[in-house]
Amino acid sequence: MTSYLLFVLKRFGQFLLVVFLGVTITFFVTHLTPIDPVEESIGAITQMGQSDPNAIELMRQSLRELYGMEGSIWQQYLHFWLRLATGDLGPSLSAFPTPVSTIILRSLPWTIGLMTVSTLITFVLGNAIGALAGYYRKNMVMKAVSLVFIALLPIPYYILAFVLLIVFGYLWPVLPINGGYEMNANLDLSVALVLDILKHSILPAFSLILVGTGSWLIGMRALVSNIITEDYVVFAELGGVPKRKILRSYISRNAMVPQFTGLAMSLGAIFNGTVITEIVFGYPGIGNLLIEAVHAGDYSLVLGLSALSIVGVAAAVFIIDILSPLIDPRIKVE
Repeated sequence: MTSYLLFVLKRFGQFLLVVFLGVTITFFVTHLTPIDPVEESIGAITQMGQSDPNAIELMRQSLRELYGMEGSIWQQYLHFWLRLATGDLGPSLSAFPTPVSTIILRSLPWTIGLMTVSTLITFVLGNAIGALAGYYRKNMVMKAVSLVFIALLPIPYYILAFVLLIVFGYLWPVLPINGGYEMNANLDLSVALVLDILKHSILPAFSLILVGTGSWLIGMRALVSNIITEDYVVFAELGGVPKRKILRSYISRNAMVPQFTGLAMSLGAIFNGTVITEIVFGYPGIGNLLIEAVHAGDYSLVLGLSALSIVGVAAAVFIIDILSPLIDPRIKVE
């Protein structure tokens, strides 16, 4: 037990280090870009007729103080960590004075819903087909289904998104192709609103599922192909154990251990969003929000989204590490 606690503490230290380095790199990359959001704001104000130099200078000082951009870049870096430690990401530079956290919380549920559902469907579908294709290697139906998903795998998901958009938006217009819900829809929670949101998520999710299933399928099929040659599987077949039971209890359970590791990492990465898919379908998630923040030079929003993504992925890896010895006794913690 002591060795496991030491193992957890070591992994937690690595988690903190990864978050610190990732956020630090993101901070300096965003602050070394040539875009100055304060000057952008000043320029927009002067175009509306404000030209008093003293008023503009006072405004510039106020904006730099408000945005945390006073002093050298190292002072800004320290100030940024002090605010981040209290959960204060500051105001958005492009949607002032709305806090960054408020803007992120508006978009985050859309991405979490889309990515979680599509990832889980892809995981279940890919592993089920992969297990069947690996065990029933001579079955023509399984070969054909596997070939279809493997053929779709190299296609960039945004290309498939455009194809789906053209087919179901123009050639056979049965599904909505833009937004997360109908324009001017009543946003009070109701069955009609839920159905509307689900309808708008079909095409973005379908594009991710079609492309992503192939990778799970290939991984599971390879694992099953290796496991079926193990002695305990051969003995079970010779002993007359039903093939369904062999596949379910002897093969799939052992093959799923590394697949669950990949699933945890995929779920951790949902905070990254799927940028191009969200742009293609105008989906109001954090991927779309990130592109808008970059175009607007919104340091605070970019940093907030990047920090969320880094923490999400690092936390997923940390959870995988500490649970792996409990799930698979072959993994040692020494």
